[in-house]
Amino acid sequence: MASVANIKEAVLRWNKLCETVQNATTVNAAETAKEKLARIKKVRADYAAFVDYYFPHYTTNEQTGKQTPCAPFHIAAANKVRKEKNLRAVFKWHRGAAKSTHLDIFIPLWLKCQEKPDIHVMVLVGKSEENANTLLGDVQAELQYNQRYIHDFGEQYNSGSWEEGEFVTKDGTAFFARGRGQSPRGLRYRSHRPDYIVIDDLDDDELCESPARVTRLTNWVKEALFGALDGGRGRFIMVGNLIAKNSVLANIAATNGVFVSQVNILDKKGNVSWAAKWTPQEVRELEAFQGYRSFQKEYMNNPITEGAVFRQDWIKWGKLPDLKKFDEIILYIDPSFKGSTKNDYKAAKLWGKVGTQLWHIKAFVRQCSVAEMVRWLYDLYEWSLDKGIAIRWYMEANFMQDTILDDFRTEGELRGYQLPLSSDKRKKPDKFQRIEAISPLWERGFVTYNEAEKEDPDMQTGIEQTLAFEKGMRGHDDAPDADEGAIWYLQRDTRISSFTPSFGRRTNAKNVSW
Repeated sequence: MASVANIKEAVLRWNKLCETVQNATTVNAAETAKEKLARIKKVRADYAAFVDYYFPHYTTNEQTGKQTPCAPFHIAAANKVRKEKNLRAVFKWHRGAAKSTHLDIFIPLWLKCQEKPDIHVMVLVGKSEENANTLLGDVQAELQYNQRYIHDFGEQYNSGSWEEGEFVTKDGTAFFARGRGQSPRGLRYRSHRPDYIVIDDLDDDELCESPARVTRLTNWVKEALFGALDGGRGRFIMVGNLIAKNSVLANIAATNGVFVSQVNILDKKGNVSWAAKWTPQEVRELEAFQGYRSFQKEYMNNPITEGAVFRQDWIKWGKLPDLKKFDEIILYIDPSFKGSTKNDYKAAKLWGKVGTQLWHIKAFVRQCSVAEMVRWLYDLYEWSLDKGIAIRWYMEANFMQDTILDDFRTEGELRGYQLPLSSDKRKKPDKFQRIEAISPLWERGFVTYNEAEKEDPDMQTGIEQTLAFEKGMRGHDDAPDADEGAIWYLQRDTRISSFTPSFGRRTNAKNVSW
């Protein structure tokens, strides 16, 4: 039950929203009847035009004053929902993709304004009753105060209130709100049962930590909530971003017969999915601030379970020994192919060995051009000369044949020398097996990270990829792959893992025989 203070705050918010809607949707009083009819015909057929005209208060950028048009995936979703009257769908869109705005408000009102209204009873489901009522209030604000919608399609609001979780329009369309777990049984208005149910952001982090709760809520969605439809007839829609693999959204998306629309902020080619809203630079800055794991979870529908192979408490920092005391120093490069997508990472890892201890000295882990990585490598080579140390350079053999070497040659010609790159010609086993095989080195304390690089963004990104590493992962594993290459060469002759115990009488700390 919402507190009195929360209710008052919600009412104040709603009143302000209504004022905004009314002020933003002024009507051109000078237009002709012919112009009005032409517009109505257009917006009924063209979803993007519908959104642009009736909802400037949502689409106008406050900083520029310009409208942000719908993304292609918004239009595709609207057309899909309109076309299929009996639809079971999950719209798995990243944060900021306006999934609630479109599926909760714009699309239902588009269906309602058709020449033959295509929605009779809508049920909006939220995390809680209070949350669901607030979402329903956004719909009521439009139907009660959107002057353009009212001018074109007539007076809408009739009775009821979002505060009570239900209201009805003059044409007999009913709108209900329900919180997760609330009984939807018996929901109907006159002769109509629900025919548009939208479940909005049902999951949260606390819920997803409990498999039992997720299972119970999944059953509620499939049984009580889906059962509110008339024998499965109608549109049954779930929206959210995938915050956990153990989630109601994941379970419903995996159900047979469910249409799934997945939109990440970056598509498979590394392009921004809603390019009219964000620039590539803004997305890069977003990822840099959030960090790899959080960005993958919130914006790429790729929740990563930390500790599947590597654990946070295995990451050990220490003061780097004198570089001249190292037995050997290796730089391993995993550059990704030159023609690969923009969101691939390029990784170069500098590791060294002192006795049995492995030190992670420096890292380069970025989404960038090959040329940027090559410049960093040449700078590193010149840094090593200043330090008076020798580095052995390795890169996977596949890349040694790629046009990627053109960038090395170009930079080398500018600097007057070429990097001494060696080819890693190993016949490598499965990547997961290779990387998992070196994880005991972290667990047993043989790996130390250079504490002077603790705040370095490349080092932090590399650690995040390492902690995120798991079998079948859809995220990036370039950093741990480069780590494996460097460690393999450091231990090629003397393997920590090949320790051979000697058998004999046990001795105590004072070397006294027992």
